Amino acid sequence: MPWTQRTLTLRPRPRGCHLITAEILSGLPELAKIKVGLLHLFLLHTSASLTINENADSTVRLDLETGLNRLAPEDAPYQHDTEGPDDMPAHIKAALVGTDLTIPISGGQPLLGTWQGIYLCEHRDRANARRIVATIHGE
Repeated sequence: MPWTQRTLTLRPRPRGCHLITAEILSGLPELAKIKVGLLHLFLLHTSASLTINENADSTVRLDLETGLNRLAPEDAPYQHDTEGPDDMPAHIKAALVGTDLTIPISGGQPLLGTWQGIYLCEHRDRANARRIVATIHGE
């Protein structure tokens, strides 16, 4: 199969860590044709991030958000504050967590562990829709 690339638009979400595995997979029906390959996801934003983590217990998402807020608090004396007190902390969190993932594909499915899911970590209080470029390659 040749390379495939598309941009997925995720609905706006409130600040926090959100499980988006199903939304990503529903937007990529061509994955079903891949026996062995790679899925690369790249978030086109600087104030949100992508990660893989626990997909069963929602308290993990709450605790992850709490931990990130401790690492980059809003009340620190940032220079970059023209877009509000949540903006610079959002950039720091995105830099720490990252904006891309590469996931192996096997048998038409991403090879995620039993308890793994894809998260969008939204670091702004009032974010717009987020866009992710998904690139697929395999046979």
